[in-house]
Amino acid sequence: MVEGWVYQTKTGVGPDTAPLSWADRVRAGRDAVKDIVGKVWPYVLAGIAVGACIHGYVPENFMASIMGKGAWWSVPLAVLIGVPMYSNAAGIIPVVQALLGKGAALGTVLAFMMSVIGLSLPEMIILRKVLRPPLIATFAGWLLSEFCWSATSSTSCCKETPK
Repeated sequence: MVEGWVYQTKTGVGPDTAPLSWADRVRAGRDAVKDIVGKVWPYVLAGIAVGACIHGYVPENFMASIMGKGAWWSVPLAVLIGVPMYSNAAGIIPVVQALLGKGAALGTVLAFMMSVIGLSLPEMIILRKVLRPPLIATFAGWLLSEFCWSATSSTSCCKETPK
């Protein structure tokens, strides 16, 4: 299920490398944080910008009608919108907050968030470097089945009852 080169990758400390000192570990940790923050900050800013645009310019009734509780097709539509997008978990949070603030249903927004992060086309291309197609298809099929279950359960059994 995994590409052959993955099994050939050597891990751990080899005989020719010495253990790291505390100063070297702190330096390596600081360099890793700089590297990660350097790669993530554009996505966070893009997410904030998209969230700000949704918050400021999209009418509340519009989001509630498309991604609201009453629309049976809201979860599949949210997934279809999210699949071509690519973001990381930190970058999608401002968008999620703005969608929830505009009246979108929580389950629909969570399905959108999961499709952007886990089921996106760029994510599948990245996973293809390591995983073989049958495992990727299993992963995508499982996520899609979860989205379908969420769509059916949110429209049939989870409606609010009047008081």
